[in-house]
Amino acid sequence: MQTRQLGNLEIRASAIGLGCMGMSEFYGATDDAQSHATLARALELGINFFDSADTYGFGHNETLIGQFLKDGGPARRAQVVISTKFGIVRQPGQYERRIDNTPAYVQSACEASLKRLGVDTIDLYYCHRRNPNVPVEDMVGAMAQLVRAGKIKAIGLSEVSPATLRKAHAVHPVAAVQSEYSLWSREPETNMLVTCADLGVTFVAYSPLGRAFLTGALDTSGLAAGDFRKNLPRFNGAAEVANQAMVDGLSRFGAARGMSNAQVALSWLLCKHTHVVPIPGTRRINYLEENAAAASFELSATELAELDALFPPDAIEGGRYPEAGMVGIERDH
Repeated sequence: MQTRQLGNLEIRASAIGLGCMGMSEFYGATDDAQSHATLARALELGINFFDSADTYGFGHNETLIGQFLKDGGPARRAQVVISTKFGIVRQPGQYERRIDNTPAYVQSACEASLKRLGVDTIDLYYCHRRNPNVPVEDMVGAMAQLVRAGKIKAIGLSEVSPATLRKAHAVHPVAAVQSEYSLWSREPETNMLVTCADLGVTFVAYSPLGRAFLTGALDTSGLAAGDFRKNLPRFNGAAEVANQAMVDGLSRFGAARGMSNAQVALSWLLCKHTHVVPIPGTRRINYLEENAAAASFELSATELAELDALFPPDAIEGGRYPEAGMVGIERDH
C-alpha cells in the first residue's frame, strides 16, 4: 500500500485508511472479535491509518482499538497511525448532540482518549465539530499545548470552513482536515481542497463510499434496527430513487473496467488529488480487501471527468444528514 504524508509532519499514513466508527455504533449490531480480525487484516494489507472518535459508541471505539494495540504489543503500536477526535457530546440513546470546544474540555477529552486507547501519544487529534462561540484561537491554542506536552503529535480539524482552517493554521500548523467527500458529496471542491493544498494540509475524506450507497449493493429496505442511515434524507423516498439512477451509471462504468463501484469511487479520490486520503469504514474483511485493492487502479483524466459528469453536485437529492447531524458543520466558503 502506498503512503501519503500527513501535513508537513514526518507521519506517513496509508493512502487508504480505515474508518472504525461502524465497529461501535450507527450501523447495527457489532462484534468486537470480528472488528479485531478486520483491524489485523488491515495491517497485513498495509492499511495503518485508523480513524476513531471519543463519541463513537460513547468511548467503545477507542477502547476497542486500545485493546487491539495492547494485544499486539509495542510493535503493533509502532505500525499504527491513530487518529481520534473530541468535541461532540452526546447522551446514550440519543443522536442529538452539543459541541464543546472549550480549552478545559480539549484537555480533559484528550486525557480520557489516551486512557481508553492505552497510549502515551495520539498521532492525529481532531476537533470533531466547531462551536463558533469558542474562538478558534483559544481551541487551537489548547491543542497546541497538547502537542508541546507530547500528548498528541498533530492537530486536525473536521468539517470546518477554509476561513477557520486559515485562522487555526496561523496559531499552530494543522496537519489534516477531515470532511465528507465522495462522488455524491462534492462540497470540498468549492474551496477547501485548494486551501488545504495551499497550506500543505492533508484532506481526509470520510464516507468516501457514501455510507455504502455508492457501492450499488446496499438494500436500504433491509437496514438493521439502529442503522442511522434509515434517517438520512438521501436514503429515503424520491431522493433515493433519483440518487440510485446515478449509482447505476457508476455500476456500468466499473463493470466496463473490471472494477467494483467501491474501487471506482476510491480510485477517483486518489487519482484526482495527491493530498487526499479516503477512510472507508467497514467491519468485514472482504470489503476491506476490496477497498484496499482500489489503490492499485489508475484512472485517466478523461475517466475522472466522466465520473465527475455522472454525479453533478446539483443533481444529488437530499441532505447529507438530518438537521441534528448538521450541528457544528461549517460551510465550505
